[in-house]
Amino acid sequence: MKQQKKKVSSLLQSFFETGNKGVAWLVDPDKIVHTEALLDFSWVSESNLDLILVGGSQLDRSNFDEVVLALKEISGDIPIVIFPGSHYQLSAHADAILFLSLISGRNPEYLIGQQVLAAPIIQKMELEVLPTGYLLVNDQEITSVQYISQTTPIPNSKPNLAKATALAGQLLGMNFFFLDAGSGSKTPVSSEVILSVRQAVGRPIIVGGGIDSISKLKNAFQSGADLVVLGNSIEKDPDFLIEALAFKETMNRSLHVN
Repeated sequence: MKQQKKKVSSLLQSFFETGNKGVAWLVDPDKIVHTEALLDFSWVSESNLDLILVGGSQLDRSNFDEVVLALKEISGDIPIVIFPGSHYQLSAHADAILFLSLISGRNPEYLIGQQVLAAPIIQKMELEVLPTGYLLVNDQEITSVQYISQTTPIPNSKPNLAKATALAGQLLGMNFFFLDAGSGSKTPVSSEVILSVRQAVGRPIIVGGGIDSISKLKNAFQSGADLVVLGNSIEKDPDFLIEALAFKETMNRSLHVN
């Protein structure tokens, strides 16, 4: 029987309701040559990190289970959440899965096709399933997710289009929304897009891609992100995760000062 950790849905909902902010660390299995390298992050189990996401644009599951198991060794009580790039990226060793539908694109493979392939497998796993509307938003950069999904991102200059797309997702029953500029994007999701989606949907909002400085992290939080995902920036500078967690703690404390 899998060790029971805190429910991810409840955690995200608590951010939305209280105004507190969360930080997630995204681990891309494609970037992990030796899982022993993850031991350098063993300190996270004692930190205020909220979630560990694992996944990306990987097309197969070659080392997926291995990476998830290695993360379990260092995660402590932090939930490990699958951020799948395809139906191959599934593991019963994780705690939850973002069940994504790429609603910003028009490629049926990522709107519903991969989900149909994954659903019977997920049903047999003890995973918490989080129905999530996934929106790719950037200034026409060619990122991995755009290339693999063969979809056109919503421009940062079109917040009303992002708003209408997210609203459609909410009406379809999606409980969470992930606004992603794409891994390594030079420009993160704009504050206008985040705020527009925040005002449209009464659901927790996750934002990732291109957040490689505290000023960009602050901007995402202040614009309405409940959880910010850091991946490429930590690959380049592992200490940035420490800085981001310290900033999150300071910001959350300031929210409750009378």
